[in-house]
Amino acid sequence: MTMGKNIIKDIENLTEEELLKVRIRDLPVKIEGAWIEECVKKLYEELEARAINFKPVCYLADEWLTPDKEPVIGIPFFLAHPALMKLEKQMMLDVEGATKQWCMKLLRHEAGHALNYAYDLYKKKSWQRLFGRFNQEYPDTYRFRPYSRNFVRHLEDYYAQYHPDEDFSETFAVWLTTDIDWQAQYKGWPALKKIKFVDELMRGIREKEPVNKKGKKYWQASRLTTTLRNYYKRKRHVYAEDFLDFHDMNLKRIFMKKNQECKPENFAFQLISRYRKNLIASISIWTGEKKYIVDGVLKALIKRSKALNLIYDSEPLAVLEVSAYVTTLMMNYMYTGRLRGEK
Repeated sequence: MTMGKNIIKDIENLTEEELLKVRIRDLPVKIEGAWIEECVKKLYEELEARAINFKPVCYLADEWLTPDKEPVIGIPFFLAHPALMKLEKQMMLDVEGATKQWCMKLLRHEAGHALNYAYDLYKKKSWQRLFGRFNQEYPDTYRFRPYSRNFVRHLEDYYAQYHPDEDFSETFAVWLTTDIDWQAQYKGWPALKKIKFVDELMRGIREKEPVNKKGKKYWQASRLTTTLRNYYKRKRHVYAEDFLDFHDMNLKRIFMKKNQECKPENFAFQLISRYRKNLIASISIWTGEKKYIVDGVLKALIKRSKALNLIYDSEPLAVLEVSAYVTTLMMNYMYTGRLRGEK
């Protein structure tokens, strides 16, 4: 039995609690008339300017996505309404694609996927020789090399290194961006060969009709029966380690809250800062993890322990516990690609 829709006409005046009770399918959102419509139009204009006879259908979904082998683009539903963007900011601390510039970067990336599927480019042997096996399994997480010049740098977190399909989409996005002189920017980089390949590939499909014109709109917002509360409950769990308070509970187990009698030299953030270099060297040696990754975690601990106003009692014990905690995080990261032990 299909559940009927109960579209909420006005969500601007709802309290956060009331909004969280609303099902996603009942939200009054659509691309038409929203600010993201301009971004979609700009994407189409950029493709047309390159003589690419393909305009991927865009629809509202639960997140940024292009379903596997489907030439369509899903845009997060929360970008279609100011009240939902505000809620996303409140719940996730950030709104992915919240500005026109950011939105365009993501649209160009997703367009790379959609175009890849529309013209079956990934089936070409030349594509596979350069980017890798398309049917390679997508890992739950990935390890990247931040200094590698074999990949372009378009989205954050060196996303081109995630999978051959992402490598192509990121390369395409760089090629499509009009205000980038990729010849100059990537001069001397092995990644330049990939951009030139995309340039040649696009010349080959110029003015041609796509092989696959239609695609299935998976995870379409208008069909999602989950409430915003449950949506964010699951989302916050998945991205738990990306939140500022990820380390807070464990830091409070290691340190204590500042009191009136605390001496300045007993601040936890100063202790971690003082032993930071030694901790980096020791933890890196014994875990085999790269120093910059260990350093990134220690900097996060320094920032949060300062914000929480934490202090320590026994210096040797506190250093030992910090070392043990970060070592545990690094071992989790080595085996799962995430700082949490669970997947």
